Parts: sequence; structure tokens; C-alpha cells
Amino acid sequence: MQQPWRIAVVGGGIAGLAAALRLRDIAPAGTRIVLFEQSPGLGGKLSTGEFVGLPVEQGAEAFLTRDPAGGESAAMTLARRVGLADQLVHPAVGQAALARAGGLVPLPGGTLIGVPSDLDLVSAVADVEPWRDVDGGRPLLGPGDDVAVGRLVRGRLGDDVVEQLVDPMLGGVYAGRADTLSLATTIPALAATARTEHTLLGAVRAALAARPPANGAPIFATPANGLSGLVAAIRAALTAPADAERPVTVELRTATTVRELAATPTGWRLLVGPTRAPERVEADAVLVAVPARPAARLLAGVDPTVGASIGALDYASIALISLALPAPALPRLSGFLVPAADGALTKAVTFFSTKWAHLRRADGLAVVRASVGRYGDEQLLHRTDDELVGVVRDELARLTGVRLPEPVLTQVRRWGGALPQYPPGHLDRVAAARRTLRSARCGLALAGAAYDGIGIPICIRSGEQAAEEILTTLEGRRR
Repeated sequence: MQQPWRIAVVGGGIAGLAAALRLRDIAPAGTRIVLFEQSPGLGGKLSTGEFVGLPVEQGAEAFLTRDPAGGESAAMTLARRVGLADQLVHPAVGQAALARAGGLVPLPGGTLIGVPSDLDLVSAVADVEPWRDVDGGRPLLGPGDDVAVGRLVRGRLGDDVVEQLVDPMLGGVYAGRADTLSLATTIPALAATARTEHTLLGAVRAALAARPPANGAPIFATPANGLSGLVAAIRAALTAPADAERPVTVELRTATTVRELAATPTGWRLLVGPTRAPERVEADAVLVAVPARPAARLLAGVDPTVGASIGALDYASIALISLALPAPALPRLSGFLVPAADGALTKAVTFFSTKWAHLRRADGLAVVRASVGRYGDEQLLHRTDDELVGVVRDELARLTGVRLPEPVLTQVRRWGGALPQYPPGHLDRVAAARRTLRSARCGLALAGAAYDGIGIPICIRSGEQAAEEILTTLEGRRR
């Protein structure tokens, strides 16, 4: 009789949860899965809090409903798997804006993360230098090349397009700067067409043309009770009674830190728990789904080169400030982005109770959330919660031109080291690290935003693919 597999998943964010569920769904009978999460709860940056009686996100807000090929996104498929398909809601207002010259202007269409395809559409927002974007008789990028987004766009369309369009868009998603973020990681569709097209405008148009038609389908979705509802549903699916015909068990161990990882003749030994009373856990395979620095510490004793490569990834810290405002005269927008050149601490604002119909209160109390903090400006987050709230309220009034009433309630949620900052060449470094681990056939896989990109669907897909890789390796060993 074959010995059942024991698989450890390190990390209980959405990538680790998706990996554990995929393992439970497809692993052979008898497989035992243990998920370790160092914090008391699961979900990581999927965290919904109660605010003025409403479920308001304290981290990620929603997920994309479609994947780049036009099919259902991994997040939608997972929501369906755990029984949430009929509980999803979509934005009621989709128009966003940019802060510019003391007011808000509509975010122009026809762009790819701010990189324009039609100069007329962005003329009200940025001064473009189209004469730079000449056909040099060869593709913008060579096969496999990667550059910083800002370097490519500045060279082709000028500084203002970067400062007023691209930087705010990337800042809203990554809290990073166009001049340091990898094109291949942050705008992969544009990186692909830049390897065939001779001009930037042509590359953006080609990338947009390759997108499957939306056909009126909503772009974003979230559970009505918040993204913590998705986490709870995954947890319930993981801990549901095992199938009698294919018993696979899952143990969830929260508030448990994995301190060391060491290879053994048959698999892995994990050192877990408090330093004074550590526990040794044996596993046939390990799936690491934690941020880069804790992953690097675990990998340092396995392969120092892989550990150093993974650990080099830097992160940006942010804070999310929620305000409950009594009947403010807010513009009918989902929110707006703020260019770094404005000098504001605020980089993005969401009008939650305008954007999401299910969060509107009959008494007109509005929920507004501001995101503050950009990569390299972490010292600005050292202010107290009250100071951050005061700065955000003053900036909101200035940027919107609306005299805001005193908030009836405020909330500050800080996320230290929250968002990976992908330098050019990031995907190549991750691919090399994974090749090293695969070549050793050691049953060790990596998953999460530190490797494959930001976004709930990307992290889910990353976790599921790592789970499948683990099973392939174990099956190969058995044969």
C-alpha cells in the first residue's frame, strides 16, 4: 500500500488558500494537507471590516471577472467553486478621474494603464510629444527584453504622459513609480506587442485590439458581504467533511510561524511554532506562499542563490484611511487618482458609497477611502492616525473642490510592506529560481504576488498552478 502524501502550505493569504483548495480537490486519496499561517486569521490583504454598519474593505477591494484571454477569471471560478456566484455585486459607477490643476478631469479612455493609443483622447490631461514615437524599423523590444515602464513611455511620448497618466495609474495599483516598475510584470500585454510593433502607439493599439470584447459584462466583482466572505467560504470548503471515496484532509493552523525549512532524505522538515518550544513537522512537499522576504529566509538553507534572488524584491508600505461623511456633495465618480507631481500624500481615492450601490445608506452618510503612501516615501506614514486623517481630509477638499463636513467616524488601516515593487527582469529572475527548484525535483514550489504579480485572480492562479506542480513532482517521484 502506498504511503499517503503529506503536503505543507506555508501562508494563508489568497494564494495559499487557493493552493490548499486545489490540492484538496485533485490530490490522491489519503493526502494530508497542513496550512500554516503566522497571523491569527486567514486571507492576508483580503480583509473586510465593519464601518458605520457597512462591510468596508480594509485591504483589496474587488477582483477582475475576466482573464486576459477573455475567459472567466480565476477569482470568478473560485467564487463559483465555493458557492458565492449568486452573492457577487458589481460597481454601480465606473467612471474615474484624475486630479489635475485644482480639479478633477475624467480618466481618458483608450489607454493601457495610462499609456495612450489615441493622442486626442489624452490631450486634456497630458502634453504629448508624438514626434518621439518614430518607426525605427525594428520592434520596440527584443525577444525577452524588459524595461521600466517609465523609460519606454518617456522616450516615446514625453515626460508629461508618464507624470500625469501612467504614474498615477501604476501608483494606484502598485504604490510604485513608472520609472522603476517592470513593463513585462505590470503591463504584460504591452510588453508582448512591444516585441513586434515599431512604435509605442502601435503597440498599445495592438494590445487593446487583442483584448476579447467585454460584451457589456462587468469588469469587477466582489461578494456583497466583502472579500472576507470569500475567505470564509474557502475556509468552509477546506474544512468540509472529507469525501468518503477520496478522503483528503486539510488542517488549518493559524497563529503558527514556520521558522525553518530543511530537506530530508524523503522530503522536508519544517520547524514551526514558538522559538522556546518549536515543533518539527515532516512533509513530502512544501508550497511556499508568503511574501518575498520571509520566503527568502526559508529558502536560504535550501538554496542560498534562490533565497537571495527572491529576497531582493522590495515592497511599498501604504495606509488606507476611511472617512464617514454626512451627506457630502461628492462628484458622481467611482474615485480618482492623484499624480505624485501634485505633492499630495493621497495617491488614490474611492467613493465607496457611490461606486458600490449595496453600501449606500438611506441617511446619505457616505464612505470615502483614501490610499496614501508611495514607494520611497515611507517616512510620510510615520505620522499618527489623527495626523493622517487630517491631511487626507484637507487634501480631499482641495482636490475635489468640495467643502467636506466633519467626518462622524474615521478608520486607519496600515499595511507595512504590502505591495511588491517589480524591477525590470523580475519575471526572468522568478523563472530562474523556479527552474532551479524544479530541476532538483525536491517538491518545493512558490506562489503568490511576490512571484507572479498583483491582483486576486493572479494570486489565485499562482497558487493553483503551484499546487498542480507539487502533485506532478510527487507523482513523478512515486513512478
